[in-house]
Amino acid sequence: MKLADAIAADIASGKLPQGAALPGERAMTDLYGVGIGTVRRAIVELRNRGLVATLPAKGTYVIAQSDGTS
Repeated sequence: MKLADAIAADIASGKLPQGAALPGERAMTDLYGVGIGTVRRAIVELRNRGLVATLPAKGTYVIAQSDGTS
């Protein structure tokens, strides 16, 4: 949940604007110092919040700006 909140904050601040690609799962494990399972759960949470969409074999992209209240 903390990772999802951190990424949502980056989306809300504009650091990750609409249309931006999130780093790949493996890159995120290194970037945030967490396991692959944590990264996958965070992405699911962000999808549930309507902030990102995952396109098979393409990656995960920001589809909406967060208002920071999630």
